[in-house]
This record gives sequence, structure tokens and C-alpha cells, in this order.
Amino acid sequence: MSAPAKALLKFSTPRDPTQLAAFINLRVLNPEHQHWRRGVEAAVIYARERGDLRVPFTFRVPAGDEAEAGGWPASLANFPLGQWTADARRFYARGDMDADRVEQLEKLGMIWSHFDVAWEEGLSAARGWAAEHGHLLAPLDATFQGAAVGIWLKNARAAARKAEQIEQRRAEGLPVQSSAGALTQARREQLEDIDASWCPAWPVTWQRSFHLVRLHLDAGGSLPTTAGELVRQGEDLGRWVTSVRLGWDNLSTVQQWMCEHVLGIEPASEDEKPKPRRTQADKWAMNYQAAKQFYEREGHLRVPRKHVETVLSEGGGELQFRLGAWISNQRSRAATLAPERMQQLSEVGMRWS
Repeated sequence: MSAPAKALLKFSTPRDPTQLAAFINLRVLNPEHQHWRRGVEAAVIYARERGDLRVPFTFRVPAGDEAEAGGWPASLANFPLGQWTADARRFYARGDMDADRVEQLEKLGMIWSHFDVAWEEGLSAARGWAAEHGHLLAPLDATFQGAAVGIWLKNARAAARKAEQIEQRRAEGLPVQSSAGALTQARREQLEDIDASWCPAWPVTWQRSFHLVRLHLDAGGSLPTTAGELVRQGEDLGRWVTSVRLGWDNLSTVQQWMCEHVLGIEPASEDEKPKPRRTQADKWAMNYQAAKQFYEREGHLRVPRKHVETVLSEGGGELQFRLGAWISNQRSRAATLAPERMQQLSEVGMRWS
């Protein structure tokens, strides 16, 4: 008990009736007023030091040397400010908080919704990450001062896409069951103020590499064209440029325009493109043609195990096939061979036993 309270309760000394009535009202009839006043006092100090009232639920006012160093009065030692703040949000949500108390807390920067608190914390971490990296295209495992920025942004993009889908349905006159989980326009604008390209229509990894190449060019660098030539923020930009040139036809029209007019990338010529890999069906058909050629020349398909058949390609080159080994393999796989393939081989003299 404080010294003034002890003096007030000392019956051997004269007491002020008004002061005594206030004491009884505060400590006996309405003890929650004292708890409220202590909470407000702690909230004022916390808001002054941190700039907001996003108080962790487990936070208690420090005591002893730590309290003195932080400017906390001894009378607030161990006060459960985190729980007090959570209680205030609950009372507010139920409509049980007086208007003057609501006004008091709002002046201190109170955020009433837990979801709003989480959003503001994530937004703050996103701003910090973007300030360090120059963009808001963070990889999934990105963090900033312990906050999982990459996951937070992934969830924000999912919410933004849901909002776009809802708007599309409304534009088409289709019913919309719920807007829960959709990103509001105000929050989208907050992220676009940090980086207008934070939510691309294509993979984030693609947009991140595009952004890093553009920064490199803006700084006077030349366009990287080979893998390993230039690595920024863990992205191999030379490999990315090569993949863009070779996969040009797979890009959207907007992506093609961005690469051509912003970065100066041109699609790969036909000579630069690697030859398509042959499928198993293609390989079987080519070996069959070699077997057919052998049969037409020799009149049978009794091919020695080590025989190699040479076939002229359409371009005039020579292709060699280990025909003897292939015939032996087809015979051993007869039980699993497709009926049409067995028929094709039988037509050119295949012996199955």
C-alpha cells in the first residue's frame, strides 16, 4: 500500500472526507478503476517507447534495474500489460467499454483487431525487408528481424488473388458467397506503395530475377548471358536470361514485352535452341526402322548380338543402332510388349523363341 493510502487509513489522524470517499470508491467499490489507471499509465510509457500498442500477450512491465533503465516506475513492476491490452480489445469487441476509454486508447495508437495487429506487424517487417533488398519479391524463406516475411507475403498474394476472383465473378454477374480471406483494396495499396510489382501474374521467382537484371542494367552493367556469370541475392541472372531466350514462346505477351523493351532480351534463334530430346516412343520407332532395313536387305531378322546397323538420317547423316542387342531385348520383353509392336516386328521376320 502506498504511503498516502496508509496515512488515509490511520484513524488516529484527521482525514479529508472527500479523499476518504474517493479511496473507498476506488479500492473497495470500484477497484477496476485503479487497474485501468495502472494499465493506461503503462500503455502511455509503452507507446512512447515503442511507437504503438502492439503489446505481446505475455508482456509484463519489468521490475528492478531493468525497469529503472527503461523508465518504468516501481509502482508498475510486473503489471501484465499484454493481458490488459488483450482484455481491452475483448471489452471493446463486446461493446462493454466506455467511449472515453476508447478515445484514451485510440490516442495512444490502439489497434482493436488482432487481425489488424498481425497485418501491421507483417507490413512493418515487409517494409524493412524491402528497404534492405530493394523490392518486395521475397523468397518463401525470407525473414526480417525474426518475422517470416516470405510466408506473410505468400499469404497476402493468395488473399489478393481471391479478391481478384471475387471481382471477376461480380463483373460476370455470378454469385459471391463470401469475401472472407480476400485482401482489401486499402491493404493492397499499402503493399503497392512499397513495390508495385509485389504480386505478379506469373511466378515471383521470375519477377525477382527480372527486377534484379533491370537494377544491374540501370547501374551500367551488361546483360548476363551465361550461367554463373552474375549472381544477385541468390539468383543466377545469366541462367535466367538464357531460360527466357530459350523459353520465349512460353512467356505471356506482357512478359515478352518487358524482356524485349525493358531489358533488351531477344528470343533465341532456331540454331541456338537445343534439339528436342527423343521420347522412348521415338527411340523405339527408330530402332524398328533399323530392323526393317536389316530385314529388307538380309531377308530375315536373325541379327547377331553385337551387330550395329547404320541408317541414313533425313539430313544425310549416319545414325548407328545396336540392333542385335535391341532385338534381344524386345524378345525378352515379349510378355509386356504392346500387341501392335509385336505385330510390327513379326511382319519383318521377328522370331519370338
